[in-house]
Amino acid sequence: MGRAVIAAAAGALALSLGLTACGAGSGSDGDQLVVGATPTPAGEVLTYIQQNLAEKEGLDLQVREFTDYVTPNTALQEGSLDANLYQHTPYLDDFNKSKKTDLVPVTEVYLPPMGVYADPGKDGKRLKDVTGLRTGATVAVPNDTTNEGRALQLLASKGVIGLKKGAGAEATPEDITANPKKLTIKPLEPAQLPRSLKDVDAAVINNNYALDAGLSPKKDAVLLESAKDNPYNNVLAVKKGDEDDPKVKKLAKLLTSPEVKKFIEDKYKGSVLPVTTG
Repeated sequence: MGRAVIAAAAGALALSLGLTACGAGSGSDGDQLVVGATPTPAGEVLTYIQQNLAEKEGLDLQVREFTDYVTPNTALQEGSLDANLYQHTPYLDDFNKSKKTDLVPVTEVYLPPMGVYADPGKDGKRLKDVTGLRTGATVAVPNDTTNEGRALQLLASKGVIGLKKGAGAEATPEDITANPKKLTIKPLEPAQLPRSLKDVDAAVINNNYALDAGLSPKKDAVLLESAKDNPYNNVLAVKKGDEDDPKVKKLAKLLTSPEVKKFIEDKYKGSVLPVTTG
């Protein structure tokens, strides 16, 4: 998505939501909380809370869905959202740094493990292990700073590539020091990655876009992130200063409740991992 399109989308969103959701507590009874989310899994988790748990807590939860990673933060900063759920802290920190925003995490909710996927192709033979990539293969990765680095780290974890010592979450293809299979790394918009599978040998895809495309991270990924010591848990985020808003605290409590933990486990069957026990 180009910068002009992103700016237009953010402006339209602010115009459409600004009249009814201008910061925390915008509902007529003071109980409304407008939360932005990508459809899967964040939107589904929030909808479960909206339909089953929010009313008991006296919370009027409204869910607004987005299909990109920029607009939910822009809308939160501008005040047309009260909170959002879709991103990990490294992405949030990078967004704050690059966009001069002041958004903060409230609580970790779940890990949506990033995975490597490959299309079976015309012969129906699906890649079974990332180390089986052919020499000269093209691998698509997300093009935003932190998720690109995350994807490269995932590939490096199996020795498919080697990265410069100290290259962390912001690693880029320029940090590749070993490439025994002579892979071509192709950065793409994260939302385009599932559609790219027919045109590349493999793609490293964010969990929400994999699920939206009908892929099962647990079954279909040829390489999947481990939950152990993983810094990429998705967080409920708000604008700085709203962390102690009673409605935000109510939602944080529900997101980390045993009921939501069970919902995630039952619905995603290991493709999304709750990180709290309530």
